[in-house]
Amino acid sequence: MALRGPLSRLLRFTLSSCQQNRSHSVAVLGAPFSKGQKRRGVEHGPKAIRDAGLVERLSNLDYAVHDFGDLTFKHLEKDEHFMHVPFPRTVGRANQLLSGAVSGAVGAGHTCIMLGGDHSLAIGSVEGHAQQCPDLCLIWVDAHADINTPLTSPSGNLHGQSVAFLLKDLQNKMPEVPGFSWMKPFLSARDLVYIGLRDVDPGEHIILKTLGIQYFSMRDIDRMGIQRVMEVTLDHLLARKQRPIHLSFDIDAFDPSLAPATGTPVNGGLTYREGIYVTEEIHNTGLLSVMDVVEVNPTLGATPEAVEATTSLAVDVIASALGQTREGAHIAFPKIPEPKEDTELRL
Repeated sequence: MALRGPLSRLLRFTLSSCQQNRSHSVAVLGAPFSKGQKRRGVEHGPKAIRDAGLVERLSNLDYAVHDFGDLTFKHLEKDEHFMHVPFPRTVGRANQLLSGAVSGAVGAGHTCIMLGGDHSLAIGSVEGHAQQCPDLCLIWVDAHADINTPLTSPSGNLHGQSVAFLLKDLQNKMPEVPGFSWMKPFLSARDLVYIGLRDVDPGEHIILKTLGIQYFSMRDIDRMGIQRVMEVTLDHLLARKQRPIHLSFDIDAFDPSLAPATGTPVNGGLTYREGIYVTEEIHNTGLLSVMDVVEVNPTLGATPEAVEATTSLAVDVIASALGQTREGAHIAFPKIPEPKEDTELRL
């Protein structure tokens, strides 16, 4: 498992502290990885999102876009289950590599976009972000809470346990999973908000309630409206102080009618307008520092149109988080043009 090409150069540029005022540049990091769950194909997500026009869209928003390509992951030949958790060492090493890449991107002053890959990758993405920005807060947009421990997880899949690795509040509830000795939990439960939950396991429910984690299920969104949900979310995370935001966005937060090419779809998800409103409001804070977009699986689309709908939606969500508005982007005309004096009307 190694860094190659521009990714290795990226890590040479680091700053001693997190820069709150992000430069107008974006680093795109691909993480083609699938071992956090059992369905193949999600490793093709980064390429599919790029092929849907991501770099061009961001360039049109007047960003300097630095696409550092994809990380190279290796599957360990000997990687026995831990309890009923598959591929723990492979997932751990992949996240360690990703952590270094994200830390390097943020340290170099970029806003970082991480393209997954499955949601186990958020372990490394958030951890690498925290190396540069230890006071970050985390917004997790997902149908699932991903906060199981190996002791509560029905499946054992690590993409459903990502948040448990991050939280200091669960430190004494987590066994020592092979492959993760390189990291320690760093995030407090009060620094996390969930949006879009609608498929929460019993063990996750007791964790959410016991730790008092702020979350908004789809029922809450129906009841309160997405505007109020975002007001409460940002007040909860930013009222004490302005700090960097890490947005981890699972494409299955959307209703499957909008994002069918994903591994664990759940009916009754976010509408297009609700999902875009979430990212618009996060952009409006000026504090977005890192964004993950995960669980796009182009092999699970029943038709080419289903795949295109999912990948185009991923591009829309990223572009919205980086400033694309539904009024349109107006970079080309900073002011109303005036006719020159020698302009003649020609018939």
